[in-house]
Amino acid sequence: MRRLGVLWMVDQEHAATGRAPDHDRSPWNLLLLVPLLMLITPLWNHDEPRVFGLPMFYWAQFLFVPLGVVCVGLVVRAANRRERGTERSGSAERDGGEP
Repeated sequence: MRRLGVLWMVDQEHAATGRAPDHDRSPWNLLLLVPLLMLITPLWNHDEPRVFGLPMFYWAQFLFVPLGVVCVGLVVRAANRRERGTERSGSAERDGGEP
């Protein structure tokens, strides 16, 4: 957990200074693990509670589909923001301006 905090602080520092990070890891990438929770079926293999008559096993699996889409969308958006930030700082440095 401490390493995650350090990675987060380093990313914030790079975002504030406009410098390109020296790695392509981001704590946002950890969101890609959330949809994999649906593979742990013993967590969801229950009859109750039922939603619209569906046992928990089925509605929980269906719930992970939009949740997975949201998680992947957030990671892509964070990656695009980071990439745009590094492109701007790179072009500003080439133009002789402040990053």
